[in-house]
Amino acid sequence: MNIGEIARRAGVSRSTVSYSLSGKRPVAPTTRKRIQDVIDELGYRPNATARALKEGRTRTIGLVIPPAGNRLNHMQLDFVASVVDAAARADLDVLLSPSGGDHDKSFERLISERRVDGVILMEIRVEDARVGRLQQARLPFVGIGHTAGDEEMCWIDVDYAGLIRHTVRHLADLGHRKVALVNRSPELVAAGYGPALRAAEGFAAATAERGVTGIDVPCGDDARSGQDLLAALLDAHPDLTALTTINEAALPGIQRALDDAGLVVPQDFSVTGVAATLWAEDFRPPLTAADVPALDMGDKAVALLVERIASPSTPPRHILLAPPVSLRSSTGAAPAHRAAPAEKAAATRS
Repeated sequence: MNIGEIARRAGVSRSTVSYSLSGKRPVAPTTRKRIQDVIDELGYRPNATARALKEGRTRTIGLVIPPAGNRLNHMQLDFVASVVDAAARADLDVLLSPSGGDHDKSFERLISERRVDGVILMEIRVEDARVGRLQQARLPFVGIGHTAGDEEMCWIDVDYAGLIRHTVRHLADLGHRKVALVNRSPELVAAGYGPALRAAEGFAAATAERGVTGIDVPCGDDARSGQDLLAALLDAHPDLTALTTINEAALPGIQRALDDAGLVVPQDFSVTGVAATLWAEDFRPPLTAADVPALDMGDKAVALLVERIASPSTPPRHILLAPPVSLRSSTGAAPAHRAAPAEKAAATRS
């Protein structure tokens, strides 16, 4: 259905229909009503491109996701779904664009061809060239995460440093003296991925504050990597009694490694961290964790971006979320029977 057919059925010219829809020129009320009756009868919706030209906007936002070759984890998928839902409620479409490696051309087209009115940028690094490119293009955007110099950008993030600090303090209060941080993948850590670096900072601060021996190790974002890593850690550090993590995808492997070692959670080993609720509740027993509000973050990100599109000159807003740590069943008192080998030897001699 197009303007020509509406004009034919309403008995008016194409230009009269166009003026009635755009409001650029006055149209007699009786004529406008006749045109509207035809539109209602036919269920006509203006072409999106034509509407964009009239409004000077595409009514589409870009969501820049990790490279297409990577599998999105559950937290990321929740976030993508919540952005799409929130955008639909605002009558906006979402264009997904991978970035990183060979996919940077997609990101550049998104900006240079003005395919979108604004961008939500995921997986931000502490030093991130994409942020500078968006600022240079003067395209409204919101970061999920923030760079080191974040004053000029609008962002929403999770307080990974503070939350990991909180989990380490919790473990220290339970008597654990050697704790590991199972971080994100070596590639993300090396690239300066914000959550990984900030989690490491929080871990180092908390272990020093509580006099706890800390082991910070990167881990691939999959179950097999989690299993292999924890098996190696338990072999190298038999007195390790607890870990905290921001790598939810590694949790099933961590569970298998503990089972293989014959360690019962939390009697023999405690596990905690920052994770999406689904991962926390699927762990056995359920994971003591700060539950990342990915769905809420998507809603807030879209709302922030709509603000930026409507008023680009307003000061950038920063939202740092610190969800409470939900005490479930995966943490308990440090086991006396898993003391360090030197302590066991001393006990035997006495």
